[in-house]
Amino acid sequence: MPTILCYGDSNTWGYEPVTGSRLSAQQRWPGALRRGLPASCEVVEEGLCGRTVQQDDPYEPGRSGLAYLAPCLASHAPIDLVVLMLGTNDLKGLFRLDVAQIARGAARLVREVRQSLAGPGGTPPEVLLVAPPPLAAPPRLAEIWGFTAESVATSRQLAAYYRRAAEDLGCPFFDAGEIAAASALDGVHLDLPAHEKLGTALAGRVRLVLRLVASPT
Repeated sequence: MPTILCYGDSNTWGYEPVTGSRLSAQQRWPGALRRGLPASCEVVEEGLCGRTVQQDDPYEPGRSGLAYLAPCLASHAPIDLVVLMLGTNDLKGLFRLDVAQIARGAARLVREVRQSLAGPGGTPPEVLLVAPPPLAAPPRLAEIWGFTAESVATSRQLAAYYRRAAEDLGCPFFDAGEIAAASALDGVHLDLPAHEKLGTALAGRVRLVLRLVASPT
């Protein structure tokens, strides 16, 4: 039974941009991913609002994706594939990171997964590096969260840098921005149709990475 771990931030957790509540398990993109895979697959959701690639947020402790990655992998082992979509929160002005620094952090997460023994039989899991969708022009709410006009500009460069990092690592890559866009309501989060589109598209990519040939349910 292949196990796929979805490791991300509020866009994996399912933050709904209209109400600020959480979308249901069926509505979130990991739920759409699950529907596009064979019934034998297990999809594990590990989304956390505010999670970064590796930065410690002084206002929200425990958000470093790097710090939690190893225990997360151990908790859910054996894992066949980690779908890694982080980097949006690293765009906040307080971190003062450029696009190359964020991409290097994402590459470090890929290496951490590959150095783990969390896969079947104590082998490393596969990794699918996903570039998050770019930010939209920051309305008032996004500015309160710490995103700026510069954050938006940097976010539009993430996919190119993530793609290059994936090529250097020999790692499968997926550009979420080609499928889904951040809601104009808050400039950060995916709405319900975007979750469905992203999960469905990722299902096709996951099937290729894991060489799954059975018909989806």
